[in-house]
Amino acid sequence: MSTADYDNGRLNLPFVGICTFGKNPYVSDWDSIDSDVAVLGAPYDFGTQWRAGARFGPRSIREASTLFSFGHGGAYDHEDDVTYLSSDKVSIADIGDADIIHTDTVQSHANIEYGVRKILAAGALPVVLGGDHSINIPCVAAFDDQEPIHIVQIDAHLDFVDERHGVTQGHGNPMFRAAEKSHVTGLSQIGIRNVSSTSKSGYEAARAAGSDIISVRQFRKLGVQGVLDRIPAGVRYYVTIDIDGFDPSIAPGTGTPSHGGFLYYEGLELLAGLAQRGTVVGVDLVEVAPDYDRTSTTAILAAQLLLNFIGRIMHQRSA
Repeated sequence: MSTADYDNGRLNLPFVGICTFGKNPYVSDWDSIDSDVAVLGAPYDFGTQWRAGARFGPRSIREASTLFSFGHGGAYDHEDDVTYLSSDKVSIADIGDADIIHTDTVQSHANIEYGVRKILAAGALPVVLGGDHSINIPCVAAFDDQEPIHIVQIDAHLDFVDERHGVTQGHGNPMFRAAEKSHVTGLSQIGIRNVSSTSKSGYEAARAAGSDIISVRQFRKLGVQGVLDRIPAGVRYYVTIDIDGFDPSIAPGTGTPSHGGFLYYEGLELLAGLAQRGTVVGVDLVEVAPDYDRTSTTAILAAQLLLNFIGRIMHQRSA
């Protein structure tokens, strides 16, 4: 809803109208993207190794995002004394979903990559809603004609597997695939913990490829600033957020929950610090599976994180 709608007296409550991300305009023509931020759904979950269901993640995140669409001309943060996402300063478009071809990973990933390339060609910030974490593979591939990027991953799992029984494009492979790219300069993998899907040799391979791996307990000992100090400053960040990086007490709706995860403000303060430390050029948030999210807590967390992160990214750009 625009500020004009609000001023003219239309209430337009969150449960009214068409459900787009934050109730922002829907743009179906990907050659006509004209916004600061473009949100793309990637409802693909064929890469999961245990519980599927993240194909419904984009819908659930969009639905949850309407909670934050009361149309007050932005979101005033009294702690920062900043109005984020002011409608006269930041434009967001929802461009719908990439087409997913059931059982066809190659074409489904290609369709996601195509959408991200269209967003980049329009000069907008791509924000991609997964889907399982394999959707990061085509997202990162789309940056191959851009300036180099540093990957910052929030996750419970390392996702640094080359190949397992012939699988190279599943949700355990994205960080290995990213490290292979010449336009990826390094990885900061934050929140990695507990019983992992990766063996010791995987950790050794990740570190050899230039990854800095930080657990939640290490994060809390270092503090937010201590962690930020370990991430290269003044570079271009691609941020990939697996919702299972957060504790299942606030994010139960995911396929592979792992106890001991982040709480909301730990994640937000890290993301806010990244927006100040360098230039965020791409974001994906993955593994929200609403079938395990009985109270919509996980989807609300995802929407709230993304809207707050987008607000801080765009505030830093204007500053």
